[in-house]
Amino acid sequence: MTTSIPKRKPAAINVIWLYLILISILVAAYTGRMELVGKASFESARGAVTLALSLVGGMALWLGIMKVAEAAGLMRAITRGIRPVMVWLFPDVPHNHPAMSAMIMNMAANMLGLGSAATPMGLKAMSELDKLNTEKGTATNAMCLFLAINTSSVTILPLGVITIRAAAGADSPGAIIIPGLLASICSTSAAIFMSKLLSKRSKDNPVPAESDSSEKIEIPTEEVELSPPGIIGKTIAWIAIVAFIAAIPYSIAEFIAFSNRSGLAVDFMACVTGASTWLIPMLMGSLLLGGYLYGVKVYEVATEGAKEGFQVAIRIIPFTVAIFVAIGMLRASGALDLFTGFAGKYTSLIGMPPEVLPHALLRPLSGTGAFGYMAEVVQNAPNSLGAFVSSVMHGSTDTTFYVLAVYFGSVGIQRTRHALPAALTSDVVGITMAVVFANLFFPG
Repeated sequence: MTTSIPKRKPAAINVIWLYLILISILVAAYTGRMELVGKASFESARGAVTLALSLVGGMALWLGIMKVAEAAGLMRAITRGIRPVMVWLFPDVPHNHPAMSAMIMNMAANMLGLGSAATPMGLKAMSELDKLNTEKGTATNAMCLFLAINTSSVTILPLGVITIRAAAGADSPGAIIIPGLLASICSTSAAIFMSKLLSKRSKDNPVPAESDSSEKIEIPTEEVELSPPGIIGKTIAWIAIVAFIAAIPYSIAEFIAFSNRSGLAVDFMACVTGASTWLIPMLMGSLLLGGYLYGVKVYEVATEGAKEGFQVAIRIIPFTVAIFVAIGMLRASGALDLFTGFAGKYTSLIGMPPEVLPHALLRPLSGTGAFGYMAEVVQNAPNSLGAFVSSVMHGSTDTTFYVLAVYFGSVGIQRTRHALPAALTSDVVGITMAVVFANLFFPG
């Protein structure tokens, strides 16, 4: 007697990816852009590999620093403050699992606009979540929710967008902070709601029931030999801390003096932008110095953790190639231009200027393409409603398909389950609310 294995419904990404390519080819047949579409397929594939390899350095650096923080127990300490919220959000993940602290660090980096640090931390979190996965290749509820939260992109300081606005001569470069934060809060709420709703309706969650029981879960941890510094080492470390604290008022005074000599106005946003350059060095130094004082052999542990960087980059190449090729072909075919030309007549009725619609369509598909388009809109008319809406939208949403390809690709996830519907719902809510709040807070 044989037992039949029930067939599983294909993931939504299969159909979406296929039809992105087919629509590109069909539109190109009518627009005469078939040659451009063919070139775009090769250029996008090459760009995907280049991007994946360019991540190696950043991932190696931050995965190494994360390893030091883990060995020193700093990551566990960070999770204690918001443990109740994280336990409610991720009931399938043990509260003392390394995935918890990695997810918190990723979310914190995203909120502060530290994209270069957020991605390696997110990949680390996904790797830790995969260790709890009993069905490799299939996303768990925790993975789907974590990805949806990442695509919703709660950002307190969208520094890249503010910098573009300031360089273009906008009257109030930082005016996008409040509407962007409100819009991203709405999109994150939508991501959490849809992920929770769809996970309850799903019947194929690979996480075993035991993972959310009240039983104590033994989590294997790697023992790290500690070697606390002597009195000289501790003294030098504390001198460095005191010297750094003293450098803060010194740097502020120098910044004000330089602004006065240059005839520049010193306002709040100028101070925020200047202080933002301290965030990544401060985070790096704090984690490494904390590990050193705890007794971690920081160089040895960091280089050991950095070894994962190259392996992760290789794993995500197939996924990034597939997504980038589909997006590149769609743009080259002219399909986006045709759609925006048709729909742009109606989007102004809901407060979205016609020139913003291409940005709304590009944002979930291409981060660099959307950023370039936003920068062009701002440069052309920095104080216009269209530039303000585009800026708010870019600062409160993220590139869904890129995040899905990189994060899931890093652990070989092929069945994404409800991650994509939840993330796309978050995109729709985020873009809609960005338009609403941008119109409400527009300073013009």
